[in-house]
Amino acid sequence: MSKNLNGVVAIVTGASRGAGKGIAIALGAQGATVYVTGRSQNEGDAPLPGTIHATAAAVTAAGGKGIAVTVDHSDDEQVRQLFGRVKNDQGKLDILVNNATFIHDQLIEGGGFWEKSLDLVNILDVGLRSGYVASWHAAKLMAAQKNGLIVFTSSFGGNCYMHGAAYGAQKAGVDRFAHDMALDLKDYNVSANSIWMGMLRTDRTKRVMDEDAAKYQGFWDIAETPEFTGHIIGALFRDPQRMQKSGQVLIGAELALEYGLTDEGRQPPSHRPMLGAPAPVNPAVVQ
Repeated sequence: MSKNLNGVVAIVTGASRGAGKGIAIALGAQGATVYVTGRSQNEGDAPLPGTIHATAAAVTAAGGKGIAVTVDHSDDEQVRQLFGRVKNDQGKLDILVNNATFIHDQLIEGGGFWEKSLDLVNILDVGLRSGYVASWHAAKLMAAQKNGLIVFTSSFGGNCYMHGAAYGAQKAGVDRFAHDMALDLKDYNVSANSIWMGMLRTDRTKRVMDEDAAKYQGFWDIAETPEFTGHIIGALFRDPQRMQKSGQVLIGAELALEYGLTDEGRQPPSHRPMLGAPAPVNPAVVQ
């Protein structure tokens, strides 16, 4: 892997496992210094395996520099301290990947939203609000240096019914964050995008598929690795025309085709034909 992100400083939130872990490792494989945030410090802290320290070590092993920072993204003070540390340590921030989110075990169960735990609404705190707070801090650094990329990890649930009202609102919300933040940042050479990922090959996904193998037959074969999105983000950051894409909701599989990227030799499909496209946004600007 070419070290074409040498000197680049990134933060990936919610990177103990899953999408965040894969994105962090992929950025590290391209040579980046990656601050890995999350709450899991020791195995057993969460029902699924993974810790910030293990991810940071994997980033370093991949060729970058992984730095683990314990952060509860529902705590604004901890987030403020994270960005202060990055500024003090590195003097800059090039990429922020807003991936931290709250996933309830009942998320993919059937039934109306009122029939599930009210705790599902916490995805609007850690997932939506937390992405705004992290971006607020990142934008201050990036606008001052007149360069940077803010990414929100999202999904087709931003524009179709997927996993219920709270999940859909969170994904639609971060998609709008990307659009509206990009307008504010356009004069500072700082871009903002939301990337729709497909189904991912994570421990959580495997657990779900193993519980109902017949229902999910064939899905694992077309699922994306978590690292796939990290390579896409690296290519987007290096794109000399990056600002022309700023504000857009991008389907990861389609952007990979544009950049000539594959996922372990495979070309993951875009789910646009089945799940739809990003919603158009009215160009009006009301101050």
